[in-house]
Amino acid sequence: MKSKILAAVPDPASPLTSVFVAESAGYVRRVDLELSGPKTTYRGPKAPVTCLAIGGKHGKTVFAGSWDKDIWSWDIESSRLVRKFSGHSDFVKAVVCATISGKDVLISGGADKKILVWDTETGRRLHTLQDPSTTMLAVQHLAVDPVLSTADAVVFASASSDPNIRRWKITLDSYELLPESFHDKPDAERLNILEHETSVYRLLYDDTSDDADLWTASADGTAKCLARTRNFVADDSYEHGDYVRAVAVTDQWVITAGRDENVKVWDRSSGKLYATLVGHYDEITDLVMLRDTRGTSRKICSVGIDGTIRTWPLAKSEIDDVVIKIEEAAKANAKKDEDKEESLLTAEEEAELADLMDD
Repeated sequence: MKSKILAAVPDPASPLTSVFVAESAGYVRRVDLELSGPKTTYRGPKAPVTCLAIGGKHGKTVFAGSWDKDIWSWDIESSRLVRKFSGHSDFVKAVVCATISGKDVLISGGADKKILVWDTETGRRLHTLQDPSTTMLAVQHLAVDPVLSTADAVVFASASSDPNIRRWKITLDSYELLPESFHDKPDAERLNILEHETSVYRLLYDDTSDDADLWTASADGTAKCLARTRNFVADDSYEHGDYVRAVAVTDQWVITAGRDENVKVWDRSSGKLYATLVGHYDEITDLVMLRDTRGTSRKICSVGIDGTIRTWPLAKSEIDDVVIKIEEAAKANAKKDEDKEESLLTAEEEAELADLMDD
């Protein structure tokens, strides 16, 4: 792509072969991964687009949060600008769609430490959520809880630049910050979920199990599984080694990515690193699980500051083949560099270098 990619979401119409990406140039693009090019470009913002969500009536609208403090929305098929939501006083960092009592709503989080809830049809703001403890910093991500949400109430988690994860419950008329219970002290309460040492960048409810545990990615270099049955205490931790910007899971793998430019694939049963997929040459900002409508075929898609969209297989044998190709390419490049260095020396210089090495 022509600029840095800051976020991505799967295309509901083609979940195995198409994604929406948010670009630093201010565009949202719908990209066909098989044709390796954009199908549609959505224009409007004059500042970087940081986050995306698909929703609205019949799921036909793409929403994008921007550095310009607004949330923009377009009709997916016509690319017509539908509405601009203005209310945040700083960068919009996260957006997610939900339905409450039959009404489509948009939930947004910003660097202004606020979470706003909007009626997507009218553009009216329904709620402004803020942690009264004042410890809440810039909102980084939002995720709707598929287990506790009902037709009339939505429960969602928020992550921010502080280590705390907060859970909220909203209806059309009210909202509340949910208190947390200690796993080993059911009668006591903790204000928030605190399992990381610093900023939490990503939240993901696991759709591979009925428990729908909460997965997290943090600047402390780890991705963690917070078990619902243990009141969201960390059950498993994966030491990625640098800022973790994104996490994805299957029933077999845990995939992490972030500042170190690598996609790491972990064996979920053993917790051990299975493969490191090398290809990006700058920070990876997001991971998208690509799957067919039956869920039988899956790939992982990574996007990053290098402006590239890359897809990787998730079948074990195919991962092994990719790793072999990566290793062969690294050896070939090392040989080229070695040959290049040798070719830069004249015969006299080589003799002089040999003398120096003897000394």
